[in-house]
Amino acid sequence: MATQDLIPLITSHTGRLLDTARSLTDQGAPTLCEGWTAGHVLSHVARNADGLAALVRSAVDGTGETMYVSPQDRDADIAAGADRTIDVLVEDVSDSADRANPLLARLGPAHEATMVERTPGVPFAPAGRLPFIRLREVVYHHVDLDSGFGFEDVEPELALTFLHEEVTRLGRVDSPPDLTLASTEGEEWTVGLGTARVSGSRAALLAWLARGARTGLIATSLPELPDGR
Repeated sequence: MATQDLIPLITSHTGRLLDTARSLTDQGAPTLCEGWTAGHVLSHVARNADGLAALVRSAVDGTGETMYVSPQDRDADIAAGADRTIDVLVEDVSDSADRANPLLARLGPAHEATMVERTPGVPFAPAGRLPFIRLREVVYHHVDLDSGFGFEDVEPELALTFLHEEVTRLGRVDSPPDLTLASTEGEEWTVGLGTARVSGSRAALLAWLARGARTGLIATSLPELPDGR
């Protein structure tokens, strides 16, 4: 999907995430991210926006900024913000998105292949991927809040794009499983030798590949997904 198509989706899904966040009553509520509360998830979404904004400035303006100073600082910032009230967390997610989204729109063909860094000396991604990465973060972590929004609520074309991405990532891990993935909407993907067949809706397959959920899948034997997928 082109950048000009991604920016409206980022804006729309950020709004949907904020609507869900405003409905929450407890920042300490558990989520689908093991060990993270709703406060951790929302704090992460906000700091992710700031980090990606820094990467856009690096690619477009040559600032040399990285996404995070260090892994430790990244984790500390999330933990430090997790216990804030829902109102404050919502404001942080909203304000950070308002800062980041216009910057993401500045990326163009000239920046497509510019490599940016997660931390100093650690490559992250070509700058052209940043809008997609932001959209994925917003959608996936909205699902992680486990508060009424799931992958079945994602636009069909976007769900298909996410599925292609997850299958590609799975195929690149060390010793990927031999899988044939078949969606009830008619798509099919092969990983490795394609030995085991797993079928389900796009949403069910995406939930399994992205988050390990097994609901709605049909398989004689469901393989374990490797770490690092």
